[in-house]
Amino acid sequence: MKKVLQQLKQYKRNTFLCIGFTTLEVIMEILMPFVTAIIIDRGLEVSNLSVVYRYGTLMVVMAFLSLIFGGLAGRNASTASSGLAANLREGIYANIQTFSFSNIDKFSVPGLVTRMTTDITNVQNAFMMIIRVAVRAPLNLIFSFAMCLIISPHLSSMFLIAVVFLVIVIGTIMVITLKIFKQVFRKYDDLNASVQENVTAIRVVKAFVREAYENMKFSKASKMLYDLSVKAEGLLAFNNPAMMVAIYFCIISVSWFGAKYIVGGTMTTGDLTSLFSYIMSLLMSLMMLSMVIVMISMSMASIRRIGEVLNEKADLTDPENPVTEVTDGQIDFNHVNFSYKRGSGKNALSDIDLHIKSGETIGVIGGTGSGKSSLVNLICRLYDVDSGSVCVGGVDVRNYDTEVLRNQVSVVLQKNTLFSGTILDNLRWGNPDATDEECINACKAACADEFIDRMPNGYHTQITRGGTNVSGGQKQRLCIARALLKKPKILILDDSTSAVDTATDAKIRAAFAKQIPGTTKIIIAQRISSVQSADRILVLDEGKINAFDTHENLLKTNAIYQEIYNSQLEGNGDFDQPA
Repeated sequence: MKKVLQQLKQYKRNTFLCIGFTTLEVIMEILMPFVTAIIIDRGLEVSNLSVVYRYGTLMVVMAFLSLIFGGLAGRNASTASSGLAANLREGIYANIQTFSFSNIDKFSVPGLVTRMTTDITNVQNAFMMIIRVAVRAPLNLIFSFAMCLIISPHLSSMFLIAVVFLVIVIGTIMVITLKIFKQVFRKYDDLNASVQENVTAIRVVKAFVREAYENMKFSKASKMLYDLSVKAEGLLAFNNPAMMVAIYFCIISVSWFGAKYIVGGTMTTGDLTSLFSYIMSLLMSLMMLSMVIVMISMSMASIRRIGEVLNEKADLTDPENPVTEVTDGQIDFNHVNFSYKRGSGKNALSDIDLHIKSGETIGVIGGTGSGKSSLVNLICRLYDVDSGSVCVGGVDVRNYDTEVLRNQVSVVLQKNTLFSGTILDNLRWGNPDATDEECINACKAACADEFIDRMPNGYHTQITRGGTNVSGGQKQRLCIARALLKKPKILILDDSTSAVDTATDAKIRAAFAKQIPGTTKIIIAQRISSVQSADRILVLDEGKINAFDTHENLLKTNAIYQEIYNSQLEGNGDFDQPA
């Protein structure tokens, strides 16, 4: 809660103004029944019109002031709650940007989306009710009860009976519904996950004619959310009947005893009239409080979920005096052990002792789950090692300024992402200050110029969100060009030429040798042809180094490499090479 409220920042003034204006509004409303009693007793019953005019004018002024105060309170409440929501979204988004991969692994993408949409909207609505209704209702209740005590202490005891009854009923309902709402928000995550997965993989769904299955899966998630929501709302529906029981009890009891007091001369008609007004005001205040409690109950689960993200600290932090320059592309793995969950006993990499000279081209090959991607993730410090050390340029990566290190280590993934904008906009992710000529040269090196030149607007062609208007191979080549624009000390290609033919793959590798000879190049691939020209080839097996040598030596000495080579040779080579 404290972490969430800290996001009010510049909207604290609006919050306090709202509370102040609401207090003034309540005071005006509470005084009006009292003035009404004066008009009835001193004006209407004794036919004194001057009193009626004088106090009637006062009531009009008070009503007008109440309207103004209410409007100002509402405006400030809206500003403060919307501002809180905006700051929360910015705070969550900014904190997510600092997360390492291990932090992101703790939260699912649908879970983060739910927190930034549904949860923040719940908090926004709850905060508006708290500073508006939760201030108004208690003040109304206290002032109304005080006026009731002034008018008739005996009849005021009736209100206490009604209040105790409502507190017991509403309290019981709140305890039960709070538990249900915790489950509801977990089901929101499941629903969002189903939608995201289906929309992201819609082509696969249609290709395998799985629409009916996906509809059934979504309907199941939606039905569970529906059942829980109906259960919670069904319990909350008892609020109104309980409130009506309390209201009618008070009206009947006050009417019965009030009539006796009037006949007995201990109470005036005006007092009884104003007493009825205070009864309604008092009980409606309780009703509003119950609504606030409901909203707070719903929002508490949201506040906890938002707080989880805001309180999450990045696992990877820079040292006090970080190194701000990467001298060269030398890479050293010194007996590295790494697991995605520390203490799990399941190492993704075990005892990796590897030394790569600056400017070398290294091929990495191995089966699925052998630790290829885990290995290169440690070089740019997307994760930290469990033991041992990874050094770049002779310096432990944990001693670098993270931005400096990552600016000198370009990574091109197999599953690449392009953003909405022109081709040039996407290329300049690698270097925001790159000239058009530099972008064109990078595209030539990545063999991307040949398809860009065929596009109607060339380098100014718009890329749709996710790069859906370019093929997989074109997307990979654009991402390679983007990485080249960084002019890095180390270039990592994580199976990033899997969607291009071998001829193009060979051209790209030849361009690397010519244009970035001093850059250390690490090429992860499934095809022998992609790595056989490398200076040395690393063979990984179950997270361990199986061999590290040249193509020729591995063919002679390493069984795993021989098996991969022979299987590809027996399959008539790569997919676009003649047998």
